[in-house]
Amino acid sequence: MTTHTASKSDTAPLPPVDEVLDVKGLNCPLPILKTKVAINRMTPGQVLHVLATDPLAVVDFRSFCARTGHELLKLVDDAEVCEFYIRKVEQPR
Repeated sequence: MTTHTASKSDTAPLPPVDEVLDVKGLNCPLPILKTKVAINRMTPGQVLHVLATDPLAVVDFRSFCARTGHELLKLVDDAEVCEFYIRKVEQPR
């Protein structure tokens, strides 16, 4: 299992999760599409925790966050399930 954080400290606690989105078993583009819908329902500052099994999920979610400006707080890349913690920004691109 590999853990990546966007913050300077790997031990920094995550903010509380406001919503969990389980997209396990779905492949591209469905995990990103469902994430976009979920984030659109949220208010800025809220955190979405996404669980995915798509083999390209890490690449897709990094790209999604870079393209939209939403903050990828942390990702846990496990052999079976990847977890993404995404904070909604005030003004997405």
